[in-house]
Amino acid sequence: MLNVDLHSHTNVSDGVLAPAAVAKYARQAGVDVWGLTDHDEVGGIAAGRAAAAAVGLGFVPGVEISITWANQTVHIVGLRIDETNPVLLAGLGATRSGRDARGREISAQLAKAGYPGAYEGALKYVGNPDLMSRTHFARYLIECGAASNIGEVFRKFLSEGKPGYVPHRWASLEEAVGWIKAAGGIAVVAHPGRYKFSPLAEGVLFDEFKQLGGSAIEVVTGSHTPDQYPVYAELARRYGFLASRGTDFHAPGESRADFALLPPLPSGVKPIWHDWF
Repeated sequence: MLNVDLHSHTNVSDGVLAPAAVAKYARQAGVDVWGLTDHDEVGGIAAGRAAAAAVGLGFVPGVEISITWANQTVHIVGLRIDETNPVLLAGLGATRSGRDARGREISAQLAKAGYPGAYEGALKYVGNPDLMSRTHFARYLIECGAASNIGEVFRKFLSEGKPGYVPHRWASLEEAVGWIKAAGGIAVVAHPGRYKFSPLAEGVLFDEFKQLGGSAIEVVTGSHTPDQYPVYAELARRYGFLASRGTDFHAPGESRADFALLPPLPSGVKPIWHDWF
């Protein structure tokens, strides 16, 4: 059975390691096919593809697009994309453009909470200046001693109702799926169990996603708890979605699941890669 991991990040977005280092790390952990899905950015794909070939790792070019749906941020992964597609590149460029202003507002709020200089502090962790994210602020707050890990930072500071939470209007679901399809890719709802939707709202999201041409959801992901795997396997079967799998890797020791620790997909679902090899 192939070990296929289709969700990971490098320092081109909010990961810590360069694409070549992630490729090597994934291969050493037993991954056979690796998907690189940086946030709103495809600038690491060429390096990732070359590094994967050098270590004998199958490679899937991808991206994770931030959208706003029902006033919440949702992530849509695109897999097997053409990263040179002009429609996709224009859309991602527009999505990235609001991140700096958002970062400065996060910093202002954290200063009021007693943590001045957060913008400059977060910037130390940013590999791509166009892609400052909450994760970079989280790493700085850990450095300051405000929390001991990423999860604690988000609970105390960067989630809704807490200091440092700044809502942002991202792309629409229709736009994101359209960009992915224009680039020849497959659209996937990333870690659906992470969103705070009611079952009814989640069903509306899945229905709209399917109508727009989306075809898969992540079932096994480092952002799900083990008890959520069978829940989303059943939802994949019910809606006729293909099932995807990926760690949502950001850094060794930082992500909930490392490459070597993610379990296989549950039985009874059709893997998104069922006809790729």
